[in-house]
Amino acid sequence: MAEFRMRAGGFPRFLAPFIAPLVLFFAVMLLLGAILTNSTPLGAVIAAAATGVLVAVLAVKHRRLATGTVVRFSADGVELTDALGFRVRLRWPDITRIDVVETQVAAPRRVGRPGGARARVGPLRSPGLVGWGERTVPPRIPGWMRERLARVPVDPATGRPEVTIPLGELDPQWQRGPMGDWVRHYRADLIGG
Repeated sequence: MAEFRMRAGGFPRFLAPFIAPLVLFFAVMLLLGAILTNSTPLGAVIAAAATGVLVAVLAVKHRRLATGTVVRFSADGVELTDALGFRVRLRWPDITRIDVVETQVAAPRRVGRPGGARARVGPLRSPGLVGWGERTVPPRIPGWMRERLARVPVDPATGRPEVTIPLGELDPQWQRGPMGDWVRHYRADLIGG
């Protein structure tokens, strides 16, 4: 068995989908700060401080995610667990492909005024494993996530859901490293060389 964790330095990639909402938040805070203090420079300071606090909250969440996310490879297959209580298991024969995996880290709805400035947090996209597997979710997850998981395809023969393991989130070059070696050993048909 081998365990892999997220590599250091992944915070900018984690932060990228939040840039548009953070810019919108900064603009709203700048406007409110300038109006309430009757000073644009002071409004800018308030907006920068408030946006900085949000970035700090995201940094704490990323650290928790990075330290709590583990992918385990074994002769049986691949398993991902995270600090929130999610667990995904894929047996080697049930992996159907390597593909781009989307990980939605926040509600995908748009924020802002209709007809005005609007933003949303997009998914993280990285290469990973896709197949018919097992998924355990924590008891308390947001409604948007529960709805999204309910729409996932199910294998008609086994009733197992299609699950994904985003290996590229742990190591963008995973196919050339030890994780790729495991996949080549057990499912050479999925990955060349």
